[in-house]
Amino acid sequence: MAQGSYKALKFKTATSLYNYEMLPVHAQNYERQQAFEKACQSKEAMQQYVSQLRSRFSQLAGEMPQRGKLNAKVVGSLKGNGFIVEKIVFQSTPGRYVTAHLYLPEKVQGKIPACIEMCGHGLDGKGTGSGSAEQLAVNGIASMVVDPFSQGERQQTIDAQGKNLTRGVTTEHTLIAPGFILLGSSLAAQEFFDNSRAIDYLLSRKDIDGDKIGCYGFSGGGTQSSYLAALDDRVKASCVGLFFSSRERTLETQGPSDGCQWIPGEGREHIEIADMAMMNAPKPFLILDGRFDFVDHWGALRGYEEVNRCYSLLGAPDAAEQFYYDDGHAIPKPSQDKMVSFFRKALLGDAQGEVKPYTYWRSDDMRCTKAGQVNLEYKDALSSMQECEAQMDRLSAQRQAFCSQSADKVKAGILKLLGLSGLNDHWNAIETRHESQRDVEEYRYQLDCEGQYPVPVIVRIPSVANQQSKVCIHLADAGKASLLIETDRRDAFSDGTIHVYADLRGFGETSDIFEYNLSKYWNTQYRSAVTALHAGKPLIGQRVQDLRTILNFCSADEKLKDRQIIVKADGMNAVVVMHAAVLDERLAGATLTRTLKTWRNYIQHPVQHDMMSNVIPGVLRCYDIPDLLSLAKGRVVIQD
Repeated sequence: MAQGSYKALKFKTATSLYNYEMLPVHAQNYERQQAFEKACQSKEAMQQYVSQLRSRFSQLAGEMPQRGKLNAKVVGSLKGNGFIVEKIVFQSTPGRYVTAHLYLPEKVQGKIPACIEMCGHGLDGKGTGSGSAEQLAVNGIASMVVDPFSQGERQQTIDAQGKNLTRGVTTEHTLIAPGFILLGSSLAAQEFFDNSRAIDYLLSRKDIDGDKIGCYGFSGGGTQSSYLAALDDRVKASCVGLFFSSRERTLETQGPSDGCQWIPGEGREHIEIADMAMMNAPKPFLILDGRFDFVDHWGALRGYEEVNRCYSLLGAPDAAEQFYYDDGHAIPKPSQDKMVSFFRKALLGDAQGEVKPYTYWRSDDMRCTKAGQVNLEYKDALSSMQECEAQMDRLSAQRQAFCSQSADKVKAGILKLLGLSGLNDHWNAIETRHESQRDVEEYRYQLDCEGQYPVPVIVRIPSVANQQSKVCIHLADAGKASLLIETDRRDAFSDGTIHVYADLRGFGETSDIFEYNLSKYWNTQYRSAVTALHAGKPLIGQRVQDLRTILNFCSADEKLKDRQIIVKADGMNAVVVMHAAVLDERLAGATLTRTLKTWRNYIQHPVQHDMMSNVIPGVLRCYDIPDLLSLAKGRVVIQD
């Protein structure tokens, strides 16, 4: 039988849950748009708007690792066509090795300006050469091409021979991101830190002009460029290619991007991609995009309008530029020439932005390590998993202190992490069907809670039920239909228990369409989970509210009230139940199967499914799953 055979909602659900998840995104962006329009009333108002943006964005990026010694080494050099390539390895933080290529003009005297190039999504990372870096070097500007996490010589999920265990860089990015998010950071923030440390390295060199630092990148590198330029004041000019658009429009039309291309809470903090550009004002800023790119061109046009209004108010109307070409997700020669011309004007003071031609060059001898991977090359190298686990261990005392507070303070802290200002008890039950079956009465309900997504519920009351009968709520990752199908296949003896089968949002009857959740992200709920994080409303928190509504229904319905309430749940539902048990003592007991037992498992073993659905930003600064079980005071049992 299909899920529809056990339908309880009044309406068809196909894409309605994701439309619901987009509502706060739209509302937050509307509020942000109103604030921007108000800021456009004067120069002073715009200055304040940008200043507040920088403050909120810095806080959102979170705590960064300590900046220690770089221990940088030039491990080799090559001569190109009019430039020199130095192969460099440095440690952005102890044990985190970063590999990079520095392209230097061959015949330049004195200090020279330099750019950081951030790689687009490709497993090879900096690879065997960069045409953009070569052309910049020929035109008098050094360029340092940095391997990000999961790319080039910095892949994380590899075997002993260095073979990657995932299908590619965007998958690995998305799989290692939860570890950082659980600790209160993000992969995007960590990439920013590494790129910022690359600037530290440039400033340590006598041949680089530290007052003339730029940055650029395309696609995934465009994302990194946006974050670096917005968060590091030392960047004097920046170019964002093949990323700049509208976050709201992208989420609505395509769904969320890879795990390295966003920081949780950006929507909640009213930060759009255009705002990242405005944080650079009035420094030179260039947007490169393609008319036919999958990165929405309309969103890029509208975003640039806002950036231009900001720059104009701040007295630099010509400092922000947009250049696009009739091409797709690519950087054709006119676009690359435009970028080189832009940096010659911004960093060299060349009023004409003359671009010198160059001869394309490649070398097969570009690796910075003999092993091909830093995590195999250096004995003290730490993978992202090891880094995150060490940070989790350092936070142990902080978690203990959180859990040692009064019950009220613990509950308040949990609600805040879940993105809930409180639990909503304004609900209503709509009966959608009643059927008398053999030895059982079946009732179907749509539970409406004010402002929340409806919860479909099927109640089965056996004829042998009495006043002492318990109510058992069943929650399954495969949906309530999977349980009811098995129940209806067998001739089971009833002990009088009243059974309540429900689908929390995103499961069973309310599940999203599979095709809209890219399989490369290993999550059947990816677009809902990440969009919820963008809005500052984690799915776990939303589902805790759903279970609260079910408990309210069971406590008030004439057929169910005044009975002991227990829960049986599995998988992603189980983590929701753990939270509900701490927050609501009406839940007398819970039996959980196939459940996550500690978030440490996600950190240690990131190659697994559906992690984003179980992610709460910063939760490991306050508690882990064993702490929830302890706070539930024995009412939750895991049976695996």
